[in-house]
Amino acid sequence: MDCYALTRALIDLDSTTGKEKPVVDYLFAHLGVLAARQNGKLERMKAALDRDNLLLTFGEPVVTLSTHMDTVPPYFPSSDDGTHIHGRGACDAKGIIAAMVAAAEALLEKGTRNFALLFVVGEERDSAGAKAAAESPRGSRFLINGEPTQNQLALGSKGALRYEIIARGKLAHSAYPELGHSAIHALLDALRDIRAIPLPCDPILGQSTLNVGTIHGGRAPNVVADEARAEIMFRLVADAEPLRQAVARAVALHNVEAREVLHCSAVQLGSLRGLPTTVVAFTTDIPTFNGAWGKPFLLGPGSIHDAHTAEERLDKKELSDAIGIYEQMVRQLLTTGAAA
Repeated sequence: MDCYALTRALIDLDSTTGKEKPVVDYLFAHLGVLAARQNGKLERMKAALDRDNLLLTFGEPVVTLSTHMDTVPPYFPSSDDGTHIHGRGACDAKGIIAAMVAAAEALLEKGTRNFALLFVVGEERDSAGAKAAAESPRGSRFLINGEPTQNQLALGSKGALRYEIIARGKLAHSAYPELGHSAIHALLDALRDIRAIPLPCDPILGQSTLNVGTIHGGRAPNVVADEARAEIMFRLVADAEPLRQAVARAVALHNVEAREVLHCSAVQLGSLRGLPTTVVAFTTDIPTFNGAWGKPFLLGPGSIHDAHTAEERLDKKELSDAIGIYEQMVRQLLTTGAAA
């Protein structure tokens, strides 16, 4: 199966975070053929209940190519307009999976071994797969993580600090609001103060940002709300602790709870000779791996601006180019073990 066909086959399997099993099963069968043909070792590594990572090793892995199998909702299937492959996960990150598999095949055909493929679950939500993998390292010294960077090597990526903000109130008839306490009003006041928190800036990574992603609450227009909640995410460029303290102060003023869901540190990454570089604002599994699979590098085909959108797509030439780039990176790291 060529790289384009594998990309489309993977896209056509809905693997929204938490429901990765169909794509895990498909890849396990697909990689099993490669493992049998090239004397590799294929493992299903437990990540969470009914959710597995996949690890395929050839020899003793020095370099590991890794990306994630899950996608954001909503799911939509693949299509091909001649120049681009469309569909959920096209660039984030099923095309990357296909490119890494093709690079592995090319390396093996030329006699190169001592590398691995690691595909994980949960990156889009809680990094459950990377957390589990970090607890079971295999001695790899270098990790090439795949995310859409337009085939440029990212010198750094922002971190993330995600919260669920929860407000609780007291039900009352809306004609007599003084008899109740509106959770929605408290939530809005807390969010106002959170949005007013000054955010740091880094000379390489740029400005920290805040997104209020979801808001839910209330029962009816004529009922004072007894519950409301929001999900927010900071994109970090510095230590998270000052932001944690500022959020705690903001919610305490309004008797609202801030429940931390996820924290990934901002990271600064290495370069490799001959590859163009960039800096990205999004968060990856790299902080969660925490060095357990080796020194991290970040590169993949596709634009992050197409990821998570209704028009997600991947340039087919960029996808093809990524195969050779991954092959080059593995060879360089195996040969010299050195950055630029």
